[in-house]
Amino acid sequence: MSKASLFAIFILSAFASLGQDSTAQQTAKAYIRQGDYKNAVVVLNRALANDANNLELQKDLAYTYYLSRDYAKALDAAKGFSERKDADVQSFQIQAMIYKAVEEKKDAEKVYRTGIKKFPQSGVLYNEFGEMLWDRKDFAEAAKQWEKGIEVDPNYSGNYYNAAKYYYFTKDKVWGILYGEIFLNLESFSRRTPEIKTILLDSYTKLFSDADITKDQNMKNEFVKAFLDNMKKQQQAVGGGITPESLSALRTRFVLDWFQKDGNRFPFRLFDYQRQLLKDGMFDAYNQWIFGAAKDLTAFQNWTTLNAESYNKFSTLQKSRVFKLPTGQYYR
Repeated sequence: MSKASLFAIFILSAFASLGQDSTAQQTAKAYIRQGDYKNAVVVLNRALANDANNLELQKDLAYTYYLSRDYAKALDAAKGFSERKDADVQSFQIQAMIYKAVEEKKDAEKVYRTGIKKFPQSGVLYNEFGEMLWDRKDFAEAAKQWEKGIEVDPNYSGNYYNAAKYYYFTKDKVWGILYGEIFLNLESFSRRTPEIKTILLDSYTKLFSDADITKDQNMKNEFVKAFLDNMKKQQQAVGGGITPESLSALRTRFVLDWFQKDGNRFPFRLFDYQRQLLKDGMFDAYNQWIFGAAKDLTAFQNWTTLNAESYNKFSTLQKSRVFKLPTGQYYR
């Protein structure tokens, strides 16, 4: 994870706990937001002189040293985080992040594994551990971590983002599509969204690149088999090529057939949402939002102008709704 992303998590966490923060912590976090790390360190160290065992203060101090690239002091400030009984998820994140910064990958791995053992439902720890494994080119093991994160914490978007990209570069034709679209609904307006839209469009091209779309796929997995068998039935819709319009037609037929045959057998929130949009007359707009923007931005903008009422209706829903996945709908 990039420093900017971690900083965003840190700040969000800071605001979430603002009501419990001391005045010193609030002051220090204000300095951190301004990039004035020296004054943040002064304030935090003075506060720790009066409350030496305060984990929140220690986390803030370690993170501040990290941001200022004083990794020796950051390591010292974070020392023992993973052994503390009151350590939270963020404690493990910060300590592992500092170890990675000084290329102590074995220590970082130990921290992640300890954190996951203590917080086995933490999607963020699986995600960051997977990213570290990816950086050292242990791709298959990285994917296992992201998969586990998806299974135990289905509403954390980062694991879908990384897993979708991983499967896009493998022979798999199913999970890159499903994870990519789930990511787009969990994280609809971030800087990562356009990247996944492009991958999702290309993934549909990949799906139909062979005459037999089931070639080299895990047809022993009943969910995968149901998905691909249904897609195979609809492939005539994209016989003229992969376009936002042909994909909308294909996916419309897929949704209708899925709930006639497989909906009860494999409850899946993404398909439920697609059916809702179809019933409400917003499915074309949704498909244009995904594939139109990725295929041809000018054509997409023209489409939204010509179909302003339906697109505005979808856009309003998208900005007001929370896409939430239940546990137990994991079929990988």
